[in-house]
Amino acid sequence: MGNEFSGNPSHSAEYFGDTRDGWWNRDYVELLARRWGLSRVREVLDVGCGVGHWGRVLGAVLPRAARITGVDRDPVWVEKAAERAAARGEAERFRYQVGVAERLPFEADTFDLVTCQTVLIHAADPGAMLAEMVRVARPGGLVAAAEPNNLAGALLDAAALRAPVEQTVTLVRFQLLCERGKAALGEGNNSMGELVPELFARHGLIDIQVYLNDRASAVLPPYASAEQRATVEEIADFARRDFWIWSRADTHRYFLAGGGEEREFEDCWAAAMAAVRSNAEAIARGTYASAGGSVGYIVSGTKPSPPSSRHLSSPDLRRDR
Repeated sequence: MGNEFSGNPSHSAEYFGDTRDGWWNRDYVELLARRWGLSRVREVLDVGCGVGHWGRVLGAVLPRAARITGVDRDPVWVEKAAERAAARGEAERFRYQVGVAERLPFEADTFDLVTCQTVLIHAADPGAMLAEMVRVARPGGLVAAAEPNNLAGALLDAAALRAPVEQTVTLVRFQLLCERGKAALGEGNNSMGELVPELFARHGLIDIQVYLNDRASAVLPPYASAEQRATVEEIADFARRDFWIWSRADTHRYFLAGGGEEREFEDCWAAAMAAVRSNAEAIARGTYASAGGSVGYIVSGTKPSPPSSRHLSSPDLRRDR
């Protein structure tokens, strides 16, 4: 249990641990497959694949003949994703290569489904990334993104509901300034999920659908399930390493770039670390509990077929919905 990548300098390493395996309910993903008509899909591109979590989730509801190609800018994650696929005996079905999302190394009109999970939140220019995803999707094919509103979690946490109002307001303000600073520095918007539907429309996608992930990662004593153990271990690990949503150095950069003042950073950081340690201490006592709520959007849109080619045989996935 835990996160073998904890402390790794590669992007998103702190969030590639075992907790990520519990992000989706299988029956909900099966429902998405029916809504999206995935029975017709044969070629899939997972953009910003990391170690392959999202592609593997979709692979479970895709036809066995479907092939999933993952692309990531970091060779470390490409290697790890390939190792994991080989260990499952699926090296032929899941293939991975290095590539930059803003310049995807594929021909236009190649994939039936082009998708990403928590990738647009890290993009300096999410529009440029989405334009590439649309380019490599086949006419009539689907583009889909699973992206969160992470700021909402600051108010959904059980500890935030019990804490003094001033403390909760301080932490929400701290996170909001940091998220704005992250965006200002060209490192992405952690609550990008709210903006994705409009982005899809602006890039010419049609039949845009917006859903909410129904997964809630509840944590209750005695933390018996594998998923709950992974969650409490992650909280304890963050407390040991003085890690908040980001490292202290990154948080400091984001805070100042977002309009925060140097003189107030230490107090804000101390409040954030106090909240992290409080949760870890409650876990050690066996008193920590959370419903595990979050706001995660699943946005999909269809790439329209050119008028002159609508009579051709390229599959329109909307027909299976």
